[in-house]
Amino acid sequence: MKSALVVALLTLTTVACGKSEERTIAPVSIQALLALLPEPFDWQRERPTGERVTTPVAFADASVRMMKGDATVTAKITDTGRNQALVEPFAAALAGDFTRETEHGYEKSIAIGDARGVERWDSGTKTGNLSIVVARRFVVEIDGSTIDSPKVLHDILDKIDLKKLADLK
Repeated sequence: MKSALVVALLTLTTVACGKSEERTIAPVSIQALLALLPEPFDWQRERPTGERVTTPVAFADASVRMMKGDATVTAKITDTGRNQALVEPFAAALAGDFTRETEHGYEKSIAIGDARGVERWDSGTKTGNLSIVVARRFVVEIDGSTIDSPKVLHDILDKIDLKKLADLK
């Protein structure tokens, strides 16, 4: 249901904006993405899942949920097929540096190697998110709840081979 809603919204956005999808490419296989999901040795890992959609907006994604004590982290990799409607939410992070702070946390742009994205942290709820765009095509998202610090998110992200991801065709 959630995927169908996302596809519908993205299709509407693409049509409404009059953007062409001529530069898009077919997303990689689910298996290629599943193989890159993190497997931290000290976390309990659920069975990874994935899906590949070819129309109206082509994309593929794979995700896995991990638990350690009360902490839960979900890692997701999405191949956007270079569809700009899927990458557009990260435009501010890709364009430059920004920071927004509150009394409980922050949101800021980050760079990890050649990948750029956004890091969010809320110390009040102990939740955080890392979202990065790799090779202007793949979106990697690490979401955590009941975690001690954003370092947990970075530790999980470090378990994903970003170079191998960028080299997928």
